Amino acid sequence: MKICIYGAGAIGGYMAVMLQQAGAEVSVIARGEHLKAMQAHGLKLLIDGQERAASLTATQNPADLGPQDYVIVALKAHQAWESAEALKPLLGRDTAVVTAQNGVPWWYFYGLPTALADTRLASVDPGDRQWQAIGPERVIGCTVYPATEITEPGVVRHIYGNQFGLGEPNRTESLRVARLAEAMTAGGLKPRLYEDIRDDIWLKLWGNLCFNPISALTHATLDVIATEPGTRALARAMMVEAEQIGLKLGARFRVGVDRRIDGAAGVGAHRTSMLQDLDKGRALEIDALLTAVQEMGRIAEIQTPHIDAVLALVQQMARVKGLYPTFPQEAAPAPLRAVGQA
Repeated sequence: MKICIYGAGAIGGYMAVMLQQAGAEVSVIARGEHLKAMQAHGLKLLIDGQERAASLTATQNPADLGPQDYVIVALKAHQAWESAEALKPLLGRDTAVVTAQNGVPWWYFYGLPTALADTRLASVDPGDRQWQAIGPERVIGCTVYPATEITEPGVVRHIYGNQFGLGEPNRTESLRVARLAEAMTAGGLKPRLYEDIRDDIWLKLWGNLCFNPISALTHATLDVIATEPGTRALARAMMVEAEQIGLKLGARFRVGVDRRIDGAAGVGAHRTSMLQDLDKGRALEIDALLTAVQEMGRIAEIQTPHIDAVLALVQQMARVKGLYPTFPQEAAPAPLRAVGQA
């Protein structure tokens, strides 16, 4: 089985080592000092007090690798959009593309048995770039739960978790998902197959869409946001709006709002990924976590005043700091109109 990890950062690097040690033929796409270190010394994974080393093909150029059985895109959503055309040398006739990103995926409506099945999301795929270059029929949906970090170029540290969600956008059981799950399990990962992967996407997104921007705006940790009355109430209001959208579009939520917030509080003094990116001066992942939910609210004709307000604030903050990635003008999403606005 040939697997290319496109974006061998913290999560991608973790998956690469685990899958290779289970016998898969793994290659990685990376860049910068991290790539140079992997090319010179291989990729090291620090996990459970041990160091695991993997010698694998690492390159910046997908044309070096040729068609794969699976391409696991472990980039942030805006980076995945930028890289869509570059994936083409990796795509054979039957190549599956696994979207291992946070937030609303660009293919969200594909395969749904509704009138919305061909709906495109301009907030995460302006100009239909991924839809055209990759094709939604290749996609396997994936949710990512482990926490990992790059401690130095070529070295990834596993912090906790090994669970991933997998599922076909069209809600079918498939051999390609089963084979991927088998390879992941052999590598010590814990895939869970969903009849509708969107249900798990919403469950993770539910927390990310509120806790991430609130933490970036306040610099508070997860336990504080989830227990301080003001920020808890704001997070809850955002989650209720998102739940209304998800339910109207056919999603199912297997836990309630307050249980989800209490679960976040139980994580402790965690600094969200958006807050960590802000501290390190990295581009903030806003559109897949918030703008797409706002766009889906317009599609579902559901008002999202709390999401709208927090989105406007975090966008403005990110722009002022130069941390809001922008799309080329010709592909930029059109401004969203309020429901009922001409």
